Amino acid sequence: MLELGFHSDPTRALRVLCLGAHCDDIEIGCGGTILTMARDIANLDVHWVVFSSNPEREQEARLSAQAFLTKATNKTVVIHRLRDGFFPYLGAEVKEHFEQLKREVSPDVILTHYRNDLHQDHRIVSELTWNTFRDHLILEYEIPKYDGDFGCPNLFVSLEEEVRQQKIQFILEFFHTQQQKPWFSADLFSAVLRLRGMEANASTQYAEAFYVRKMCLTMRESASS
Repeated sequence: MLELGFHSDPTRALRVLCLGAHCDDIEIGCGGTILTMARDIANLDVHWVVFSSNPEREQEARLSAQAFLTKATNKTVVIHRLRDGFFPYLGAEVKEHFEQLKREVSPDVILTHYRNDLHQDHRIVSELTWNTFRDHLILEYEIPKYDGDFGCPNLFVSLEEEVRQQKIQFILEFFHTQQQKPWFSADLFSAVLRLRGMEANASTQYAEAFYVRKMCLTMRESASS
């Protein structure tokens, strides 16, 4: 399978915008990809935004974001306190947060929710991502849940075993408020990564999956040709 990657220019930061409706969404959906980027890209600038929280969950989210972004060159973590589950009824307020983002950041790549996610808050974040950022590479991540809304992703990021373990360790370590949920477990998170790794035929056996609606490829001849 042809592999594509981000061009790493140490003189210019790769700017990444991570968007999550809830405090653990980014970590569950694309935490392994973020850990890999922070490890492998020399100059990484991450803007990390969570839209729904409360005081306890905000503390969890900040500690988690700091752990996932330890190796990033620059990082900005923003945690809002919109009401969980009510995004469709808070449309103007959610939209204002996106308008503010548009004024503050110009990302090279955006990690956001899958457009066909059946959680209403996730869908609103995905829709407003596309409404707000029209000339950017947008990768939509997936979240396991009872709704059974997994689809057929078309982009995969293979994860080394060390990254797989670290992702799951951080999620379980920092999000204590979610521990009572029966699905919030190491075996479920690992199973998703193993399934997507199989689909991608990843040599590492594990992968995170994304949905890409638009992508432009630039063809450059080598200097010797």
